[in-house]
Amino acid sequence: MSDSSPLPPVRLRSEAELARDALATPLLSRAARLARWAGPETRVGAGGELVEEQLPAAAAALGLTGEDAAGGTSGTAAGTATGGVVEGVTAEDAAALASEAWRVAVDAGLVEIVDPDEEEGSAVTTGDALALLTSGGPRDVLGVWLAALEAALADASVPELDGLVDAMESGGEIDFSELDWDPDAEAEFLDGVLGNLYLLTVSEDGPGDGPVPLPALAASMIVPDDMGEPTNDVLEQVSDAMMRLDDQFRVLEPVGLVEYQPVDEALMTDAEENAAAGDTATAEGAGSGPVVDDTDVTRYGMVRLTPLGLYGIRARLQEAGLVAPAVGDLADKGADVLLDGTADYPPGAALAETEQWLARHEPLAAARELLAAARGADPGAPLRRLRCQQALSLVGAAAEPALREVLDDAELGGLARVWLTERGAAEVPAPSEEMVFWLTIDTVAAQLAAEGNSAELRGLVEGLAQQHRGFFDAAWRVGHPATADVLEAMGRIHPDKRVAKEARKAAFKARSQKGE
Repeated sequence: MSDSSPLPPVRLRSEAELARDALATPLLSRAARLARWAGPETRVGAGGELVEEQLPAAAAALGLTGEDAAGGTSGTAAGTATGGVVEGVTAEDAAALASEAWRVAVDAGLVEIVDPDEEEGSAVTTGDALALLTSGGPRDVLGVWLAALEAALADASVPELDGLVDAMESGGEIDFSELDWDPDAEAEFLDGVLGNLYLLTVSEDGPGDGPVPLPALAASMIVPDDMGEPTNDVLEQVSDAMMRLDDQFRVLEPVGLVEYQPVDEALMTDAEENAAAGDTATAEGAGSGPVVDDTDVTRYGMVRLTPLGLYGIRARLQEAGLVAPAVGDLADKGADVLLDGTADYPPGAALAETEQWLARHEPLAAARELLAAARGADPGAPLRRLRCQQALSLVGAAAEPALREVLDDAELGGLARVWLTERGAAEVPAPSEEMVFWLTIDTVAAQLAAEGNSAELRGLVEGLAQQHRGFFDAAWRVGHPATADVLEAMGRIHPDKRVAKEARKAAFKARSQKGE
């Protein structure tokens, strides 16, 4: 992802709505409860973690009723919430959830670790961030949530380290080579996955707020763009990446970043049974349970960024130096910033941004400001005028005086006539031939800048050459800065070789006329 190329703009909920979402996330709410529970008597280890003896009390403060692992029931880490108490978790799971929430409380500044003296050891005091959750504004709450997100992302980047003790060196350092784990590479991989998920979500041809299949997301990180049929080795890498992501998204769901449907564990069970039996039909045999459709992509995991997750990933992208706009960023800016800023926006996002801008302006004043900003002979001017025309299409009849004021303007007169005619205005003067050709060149230049050699532009070019005999004989004389470039593009786009040759000849004449 290029640091200089802007991403498509994201549509975010209001900060007040996002802050409410943040406060309701399981991980942050648990961290806040532990911060209120903690006091001067709370003891922590050298790394700021709760000492093991205090984990049962912390779990109880969170309403986690874990039973003894040796004789109790086995349950999930999430458990079942009843009356504010989470039931159905083992004592081990309850302690793990409490430990995780405590780490977030420390990392987010909800509690602070103090060291009174060597004999007493480390103790705990309330952090400044805790007050922000109750008395701060929405942006303050979101700032605390972003810190919690960073803590969760750090946890998600750590794999199951069964060999952690064996990998400890005598000096207490971890030998990552023995663990076959590169923390920087793992964090970079997760960042890349979340960046791709963000891009899929905000792109107009993506799933929007719908879920993304986990295999597709894993493949976006593994399969090269220019690869046709993936090799078995690549497919195995995709499968491994899916399993890593399955673990990571389970960790990230409680912080509110994603909504996640995990990989169906029956897939692994089915595969093991089939391999043991040597028959791919084993899963359909007696005693194997109901027949399961292996072609159901949802069984392989489905993930989507939540509205809060979109906010969080955008904030991280911006911190990394990427241009990640949001719809509404330009609403309080001038018309010049609006037209230039939306130049590269997809149509839907440009429309939404323009609507927000117009909502803050009186129609006649808005029309005058837009028209003034649309002038210019620089390379970006044709696209500005196109965006101006699109914006003016949203303005009602109150804008008519502004359009009449520019009827004699060489750059805006054609645009104004189109607007007035489409609204059935009276006494609209006919354009001169020179103005018609100038507007045509300007329109094609804008479409080239906005869409490149699209099918729509190809249709426009074919229509122009067909409807206007001698079009190229007249077009090369048009005093528009983009005339030669437009004619060259028409020569590339038009499918008829004879017409394409005429366009190229006209482009040569246009450049010769300008002394190029």
